[in-house]
Amino acid sequence: MYSESKKMRHQDLNLLVIFDAIMTEGSITRAADRLALTQPAVSNALSRMRSVWKDELFVKDGRNIRPTVYAQNLWSQVREPLNNLEQAIDQGSFDPASATRTFRIASADALVDVIWPRLRKLIEAEAPGINVHAIPYTITNASNLLNAAEVDMLIGANVLGDSVIQTDYLYTPCYVCVMRQGHPLAKADLTLEEFASADHLLVSLSGDTTGVTDQVLVQHGLKRRIAMSVNHFSAVTPLLKQSDLIAMMPSTTIENAIFNKELAVVQPPLEVMAPQLSLCWHKRQEHDPGLKWLRKHVSCFVKEHAELHYKMLEQRICKDGNCDSKGRKSAS
Repeated sequence: MYSESKKMRHQDLNLLVIFDAIMTEGSITRAADRLALTQPAVSNALSRMRSVWKDELFVKDGRNIRPTVYAQNLWSQVREPLNNLEQAIDQGSFDPASATRTFRIASADALVDVIWPRLRKLIEAEAPGINVHAIPYTITNASNLLNAAEVDMLIGANVLGDSVIQTDYLYTPCYVCVMRQGHPLAKADLTLEEFASADHLLVSLSGDTTGVTDQVLVQHGLKRRIAMSVNHFSAVTPLLKQSDLIAMMPSTTIENAIFNKELAVVQPPLEVMAPQLSLCWHKRQEHDPGLKWLRKHVSCFVKEHAELHYKMLEQRICKDGNCDSKGRKSAS
């Protein structure tokens, strides 16, 4: 790699900038958009890179492109210096009103429902050239998404054990038990045995059919039946309304059905400690002015929403008496 790096000193450094954009975006088209260049211009630059560096660099992988081993090794050496150089030259130059940029955020669908409407309103008012794309998120792929620069940031459980991931704490989810109105278990004194014996619906973004609730039940010597599972939160309300399934889930992921009184919400008979929800990004983008602008607003939107959510939840959760379509009796 030293000899290759030596050769690069005699080449147009713009090639490295374009190479970095292709690696970051995983697409020639998106790299062109990022750099405000035409797609043919980026393709021509890639041809020069292949000629100079004597490697294919990228190969087709379905509709996408996949970097070669050489490209991956090269990027691991140049992306940090390029990022530092860009930050040194371009500190604080992000202007939302004139910026043209695409941000990719990994998030569960329930949080997209919360954030995207407010974010779009902000963009239309202050940053019309900004695009925001939602990327599927699971806890298991979080670190990889950030390390491989497949997303600019993610909203999810803290990425633990990775020193290059930066986080901003948002809130700690509260698990509740939800079911259809009129369900036999829609009552304030739901017992642990009744809970464990019910047919459960599980939301699993990764496909794993064991959740944090199961780990707590094991400590009590109990096991529940996962009768059905789905891979997105939007499927929960229709299923629960038409069945005797119950679901244990973070209240914020199903708040519309709770607050519209479509579903009964019960304090579960066991304590489940949910992972903290955080905004996460890679250290290499710590000082990216555009991402700092986006992080500030997204963090504010989520924290404000969570504060209001928990105030409203207190008025809906079953405590004194039955959970009927009118909600619980007056709070104490």
